[in-house]
Amino acid sequence: MTNSYGGNAGPNKQTLIEEGTSLKGTLSSTCPIMVRGRIEGELETPSLAVSASGAVHGKVKVGELRSEGELAGEFDADTVSLSGSVKDNTVIRAKTLEVKLQSEGKMQVMFGEVELNVGDMPGDKDAGRNKKKGKKDDDPAPGGEGGEGGAAG
Repeated sequence: MTNSYGGNAGPNKQTLIEEGTSLKGTLSSTCPIMVRGRIEGELETPSLAVSASGAVHGKVKVGELRSEGELAGEFDADTVSLSGSVKDNTVIRAKTLEVKLQSEGKMQVMFGEVELNVGDMPGDKDAGRNKKKGKKDDDPAPGGEGGEGGAAG
């Protein structure tokens, strides 16, 4: 059972960074974080969702990352689902990566100069085999899904 005085996080609890809010520093949460505003710094949470209006820049350690917004920095995650933009000099390490594109509207995934590591986590003997490097250009990244052994970009 949960309580409102520091008990275990319930299934409906989440930390919300609302649009118009900017946070700089270190943020750690045992419940999911939803970012509609902007976070710059270090972040650790079991689940991170970044809305289309949201941005996360910094060093992030997360179990699940879903982003429709802007990412920049270094991201370590088990599962990543992208449908937003990834800025230059960004590193994403994930066991699984899903990239979603919409054919209608203006939603698209844009990769700058980024490094994607998909599959085995760093330190595993074959971790380097899935490394891909994207090049910055004006064209959107090709569509599709990447799993172990492949990545879009």
